[in-house]
Amino acid sequence: MKLSPTAKFLKLTLFCTAAVSTSIVTPSALSLIPGLNVATAYAEQEQEQKTKRVPALREKVYSQLARAQKLADDGDVKAGLEALDSIQERASSMNSYEIAMMHNFYGFIYYNENDLPKAIASFEKVVAEEAIPESLRLSTTFSLAQLAMANSDYTKVIAFLDDWDSINTKPKTEGYYLLRAQTYYQLKDYKKGLEYISQVIALSDSEGKIPKENWLVLQRAMYYSLNQTDKVVEVLERMVKLYNKPEYWVQLSGMYGETGQEKQQLAVIEAAYQQGFLTSKSDLRQLAQVYLYNGLAFKAADVMSDAIEKGIAEQNAKNYAFVAEAMIQAKEDEKSIKYFVKAADLSPSGKYDQRLAEVYVNTEQYEEAADAARKALNKGSLDFESNAFVALGMAQYNLQNFDASILAFEQAEKHKKSQRLAQQWIKYVKREKVHAETLRTALL
Repeated sequence: MKLSPTAKFLKLTLFCTAAVSTSIVTPSALSLIPGLNVATAYAEQEQEQKTKRVPALREKVYSQLARAQKLADDGDVKAGLEALDSIQERASSMNSYEIAMMHNFYGFIYYNENDLPKAIASFEKVVAEEAIPESLRLSTTFSLAQLAMANSDYTKVIAFLDDWDSINTKPKTEGYYLLRAQTYYQLKDYKKGLEYISQVIALSDSEGKIPKENWLVLQRAMYYSLNQTDKVVEVLERMVKLYNKPEYWVQLSGMYGETGQEKQQLAVIEAAYQQGFLTSKSDLRQLAQVYLYNGLAFKAADVMSDAIEKGIAEQNAKNYAFVAEAMIQAKEDEKSIKYFVKAADLSPSGKYDQRLAEVYVNTEQYEEAADAARKALNKGSLDFESNAFVALGMAQYNLQNFDASILAFEQAEKHKKSQRLAQQWIKYVKREKVHAETLRTALL
């Protein structure tokens, strides 16, 4: 009977995380664990026996292992394990290769049941046997490294990979370098990890292939952990070109800002905005802040106000105040008023009423300025209370309420920050009061 070899693959998803800026991403890597089933083992032994002395997998043992595998594959795991237990009871009559194959199938059953410690223990017994095919030793040793990674036993991953290195004679694959890179990342040995992930990417580049996205994510994370921000920028520039994902545009913009490349930061985040990539409140706020930093205050106000209107950003005092202050910087004082009013109405503190009073003074709306200043003082919790008294004093002066103006400036005088300004205003208002009274008397 001629048996055709089959391949069984078990998938492990391995995760590593890193915080690059205010927006953080999570790379993942897919590893495949090659396994040998009974048919494969039976077929491969002939090849191995041509080059190395490997005991035969006898027909009797083969049929028993095949029965155990079928039970497990059909979903009766308990019966499959019991069948293997009955085989193990006669282990004294089995050769080294047969014992290795028995433990091999214990390992696969435990793995399929998500019992990683028992799976690892079983596969370790496989490679502990001397007389087994090199292909089985090689694949099982690498599988052990992958299982140790899945079990978060990173020191063991390195040990298994070192064992694999000692017996492997073929060129190393991407999977090997990637597993090394992931493990050193988890061990926080970013320098070593970077060497391996860079080899994976270089290997892909040399073959004219596009590197997998998660490889670049991992490389970027390690550069960032090593504080090599210029390299982080280089990787992100490549990711933007290759994958054109919104988060990479935002992250690249943030890194340009971190490395002092403000013009590039503005260009990238504006390009992302124009492509419709900025949809979250944090992204839009970042855009508004970049606009403000680069002197584009009206654009900053427009972005934030639009985000509020669309319900993306909250209708809170902080956001309304941001729009208002941006309007002030854009020299649009009148347009800032409605946003300061909304901010003041939503805040228990008087700080936004104080700013509103100052804007009202600047726009010559003195009744409103006096009301806002008094409201600010009544609410309290002001960072600079003297400013509210100064605004009140100016408003009252322009309303020709000289005594009330002097009283407000006398309160401002008590604060060191505004003392000299208040004294000057007091003198000026007193002179104006005398002048007004003289004029009124003359007209009687």
